[in-house]
Amino acid sequence: MPRIDAPTVAEHRAARERALLDAARGLLTDRPERVPTLAEVGELAGLSRSSVYQYYASSEDLLSAVVRDSFPRWQERLDAAIGAAHGPRGRVLAYLRVNLELVADGEHALARTLVSVAPSEELARRSQTFHDRLLAPLREALRELGAPDPETTTELINALVHTASRQVEQTGELERAYDATAALIDGYLRTLA
Repeated sequence: MPRIDAPTVAEHRAARERALLDAARGLLTDRPERVPTLAEVGELAGLSRSSVYQYYASSEDLLSAVVRDSFPRWQERLDAAIGAAHGPRGRVLAYLRVNLELVADGEHALARTLVSVAPSEELARRSQTFHDRLLAPLREALRELGAPDPETTTELINALVHTASRQVEQTGELERAYDATAALIDGYLRTLA
């Protein structure tokens, strides 16, 4: 019988699963070109390969769990930032800010890696649904501001966010990328007011 190192079996399982997810995230971030094996994830988490199979049947199963774990965390940070912003203009700038912060924290690289190393139909569907949910508050803020074509404007602003994201990834200069992009976006938003 394996040793339980938590007050309950449920807490023990949750802690082990968290360790496996964190190990998988770390390996995917460090080596974005390939899917880690269950043995590699288990070793990093301090578990045997056979123990890993008690939680995940395959690498695809583990990657799906990483997606289920990662995307909601991104959404929670975005929702919190947008919820704390003042007015629709503030929400648009909060959308920019939190996305660049997530890039600086490595979350964007992880999401991009997940899409590239595990291009399953389920992951593609989840990614698209997640992307659509992320854009919804931006689109709504643009509607409130009176943008003549909020759908197209949402995509254009998101393209600027992606460009700024690449800059943050390449240079590590979050503030510089934010300031330059916010100046462009805010200039447009002020014309709507």
